[in-house]
Amino acid sequence: MAALRYAGLDDTDSEDELPPGWEERTTKDGWVYYANHTEEKTQWEHPKTGKRKRVAGDLPYGWEQETDENGQVFFVDHINKRTTYLDPRLAFTVDDNPTKPTTRQRYDGSTTAMEILQGRDFTGKVVVVTGANSGIGFETAKSFALHGAHVILACRNMARASEAVSRILEEWKTKYHPPPEKCRIKIFD
Repeated sequence: MAALRYAGLDDTDSEDELPPGWEERTTKDGWVYYANHTEEKTQWEHPKTGKRKRVAGDLPYGWEQETDENGQVFFVDHINKRTTYLDPRLAFTVDDNPTKPTTRQRYDGSTTAMEILQGRDFTGKVVVVTGANSGIGFETAKSFALHGAHVILACRNMARASEAVSRILEEWKTKYHPPPEKCRIKIFD
């Protein structure tokens, strides 16, 4: 830190901001390391904070990790049809040695189902949602469907259930046209 202060590189709004010439990268198994292009060196500790980090959780929904012919890892965003060598999970890194957890709630009464499921892929999972034609049940069913789950809507009214399915599929089409095979919804009364 003293060397950065001496060089005038410690004046930033964020403690995680990297000095010029540095790049944040990840290993195949999710550990974060830092490349110093000026000195052509790498290290596990953040150059400013000295902390070790790793990426948290799975890739966001619609993303896939691949390896090119040179053995370098890259990431494919199937929804936006883009590729990048930058791991999308870098925005959600966690300290390798986390401090004592705080009692602060992560979610509150205004948190949506889409926010809670952010970054999770439910492909291959079956979810039964009761009361899925309106309110919390509808939002929950929609969120699971848009995250790849096979959703079963358990509703008392078939007409309202069909309308709910149409609304979910319409949102799927507007966001991810055309709707892939993943969006499977069934209705049981």
